[in-house]
Amino acid sequence: MNLKSIYNWYGQGLSNPKYRWWMIMGTLLYFLSPLDLSPDLIPIVGQIDDLILLTFLFTQVGNLVGNYFQSQQQIPVPNHEEEVNQTIDVDAVSVD
Repeated sequence: MNLKSIYNWYGQGLSNPKYRWWMIMGTLLYFLSPLDLSPDLIPIVGQIDDLILLTFLFTQVGNLVGNYFQSQQQIPVPNHEEEVNQTIDVDAVSVD
């Protein structure tokens, strides 16, 4: 399993709303935990896996936020001024 396939798997997990918060919390828990693939007590090597995982997290969350704002800009906003300026013709009928 190479780094690209792990990155793709991670991105697919974050793009799924069902698993998104679990993956974010798991990533942060892994980052804060002293139990890693390479222990943090080993200088430089111990921090590499944490930095890779945080890079995955920030990249994917940044993509999600960017996609969200991009989709919000594509939604047409109704123009209320046009609705105010429209006139409606009504025939009045007297009720006896």
